[in-house]
Amino acid sequence: MKKYFYVLIAFIIFSCGGSDTYQGKWKAMDASKAKFDIVFSTKSFSITDSIGKTKSYNYNQNSFAFENSTATYGIELGDGRAYEIYFPTSSREVALILDENKNQMFTISRKDYINYDDIYKL
Repeated sequence: MKKYFYVLIAFIIFSCGGSDTYQGKWKAMDASKAKFDIVFSTKSFSITDSIGKTKSYNYNQNSFAFENSTATYGIELGDGRAYEIYFPTSSREVALILDENKNQMFTISRKDYINYDDIYKL
């Protein structure tokens, strides 16, 4: 019975758009400390750089994992690239966006531009 429950949950996650957890506006910083704004909606997100240039991408959420109060959401872009949105603490106010090799692409925060070290000081 438990197995069927997990299959049902997986079906619901994969058939829906992105999670409410990461939808909305984020302040982002890449590894070189350049600042961006990222806005996630249900099936797409946009990245705006510091001079106002915006790029938009379609995506699907393709995975979810929860362990020891941390959550990881997998997303796949329309062109096949895959990323993870990793919440390293129980707070859902800060996260990391990682590429498919687990390299940091962005740190994201709902309130401020923060870097990698700031996340682990929280």
